[in-house]
Amino acid sequence: VLQCAQMRALVLGATGAIGQAIGNALSQDVTATGLSRADGLDWRDPSRAEAALAAADGPFDLIFDATGALEIDGRGPERTVTRLDAEAMATQFAVNTIGPALIFKHYRSLIPREGRAVIATLSARVGSIGDNRLGGWISYRAAKAALNQVVRTSAIEIARYNPQAICIALHPGTVATPLSAKFTGTRDTFTPDDAAWQLLDVIGNLTPEQSGGFFAYDGTEIPW
Repeated sequence: VLQCAQMRALVLGATGAIGQAIGNALSQDVTATGLSRADGLDWRDPSRAEAALAAADGPFDLIFDATGALEIDGRGPERTVTRLDAEAMATQFAVNTIGPALIFKHYRSLIPREGRAVIATLSARVGSIGDNRLGGWISYRAAKAALNQVVRTSAIEIARYNPQAICIALHPGTVATPLSAKFTGTRDTFTPDDAAWQLLDVIGNLTPEQSGGFFAYDGTEIPW
């Protein structure tokens, strides 16, 4: 990201592995504010989370949403649709779709009326419908696919408010965190610090014309 003096950033999920790494990667010239569960940012308690967002001292030049979960309440992704559980699926949507959507709901107080501003949220490649060749993980996949639609739709509206604003969904790759350890298998992983630098580099190179897109850690666009 183009880090410059007097730039202001808001990191949501600031105490998580990627959120912490993003905060550390931002230059000393950037005034970074972090929000986490300790501040009321719990997507399963929407009214409290919205109060935390409303109290944030905006506007910000960068909002980085590092929230989200693959395993919730000890329930990991289901391997087959026959194991689908309605309650678990609803929780996936609460954490991975509805919560981040509230960020976009409050965009008018969170980003400036003019000038470059970025709202970036962590999605996942498995949320791509076009790239889905393996099946499984239906609740998580569906929640992230819905988040991608939230980003796409919000970007259209926000462009009317600030034509220089950029709203994007990001796939960070497989990041080595305690929460993902049991699901990484033999795949290569990034450290949270490496992931943070890669994602900030992607953000720094995007243009307003790319707002509403879905991008991987290497800058390539992912199909919906």
